Amino acid sequence: MKTLRRLIYGEILIAVLFVLLAFLALFSFFDLVDELPTLGRASPLDPTRVYALPQALAYVALQLPTRIYELLPIAVLIGSVFVLVRLAQSSEFTILRTSGLGPGRALRTLLGLGAGFVLLTFAIGDYVAPAAGKTGQLLKSHYQGRTTLGRTGAWLKERSEDSQFSVNVGALGADGALQEVRIFEFGDDGRLRSTLKAATGQIASNGSSGKWQLQQVQRQQFDTRGGQANVQRQTLAQWDWPTGLSSEMVSVALLKPERMATLDLFRYVRHLEANGQNAQRYEIEFWRKLFYPLSCLVMVVLALPFAYLHFRSGGVAGYVFLGVMLGISFFLLSNVFGYIGNLRAWAPWLVAAAPSLLYSLVSLGAFGWLVLRH
Repeated sequence: MKTLRRLIYGEILIAVLFVLLAFLALFSFFDLVDELPTLGRASPLDPTRVYALPQALAYVALQLPTRIYELLPIAVLIGSVFVLVRLAQSSEFTILRTSGLGPGRALRTLLGLGAGFVLLTFAIGDYVAPAAGKTGQLLKSHYQGRTTLGRTGAWLKERSEDSQFSVNVGALGADGALQEVRIFEFGDDGRLRSTLKAATGQIASNGSSGKWQLQQVQRQQFDTRGGQANVQRQTLAQWDWPTGLSSEMVSVALLKPERMATLDLFRYVRHLEANGQNAQRYEIEFWRKLFYPLSCLVMVVLALPFAYLHFRSGGVAGYVFLGVMLGISFFLLSNVFGYIGNLRAWAPWLVAAAPSLLYSLVSLGAFGWLVLRH
């Protein structure tokens, strides 16, 4: 069995690597084309710094871990289907079956390989890709000035013992500083207590607590006691605002949640729930981050029935194309489930797990039918 396992694993690993490199070359080319309109622009922070081709290539290179994370499951499917179809066409898989590779053992062998791809996908998606993505955004913001989300920036909420805060961050600067910060404080009765505007700010942490160090602050306090409205205005060079909003939470609100680490998404979901906000979208992304590496197992299970088909000469390309279409339909269904689940408020774990469970059952059913038939 070690010899059979080494043969199958070696063939599939080489095929998956080849497919992955081809996809990476294609998508890297598209990413580089997207960067062409920004070449030659000077940084608004330092006119001597120009976003040139070396910086664009570095940014594209830093996006490679994210691309690997996104493309690895489909590369596993294409590589596995190609190897199993080729072994079936040349009757090598028939020889392997007569050598002791029964259906159950073949399934366990491929699941073992799939488990290795699961661990690799999880490690890249949770550790390598977020770090490389943040580095790439920081590199790009050094030349473009800041990172923002639309025209209004990001909105967050925070609660204290007797107050509620609505916080708006316009953008993140090249050095990670907050820009165009606005804080609205409301009492338990829903009345506005104070407003604050700050040009810039920094997030500082001290153990389990934290604070925002805001600069160039304009603060207004409203007092309606006694039936009269009094407004107190202050202009401060610096203001320290104690809060539990961390830099990761601001990053999640400003950047795409699917590119964040699982732990950061979990913390942000808990923060939204604690402040009475709708966390459905981020919960779905959290569960998808957990289930996405398991799609590698689904891909190898989808590929296994192709080894039990009987091929004629010239029919391999059609079956490989069918396998590719199955993989594309899996990811398309995953995205559709995500959007529908968000609109219909379905259970987030069910939205994330349903496509994997459905395709696993279908592929295992096809595998069992082919085994019984042949």
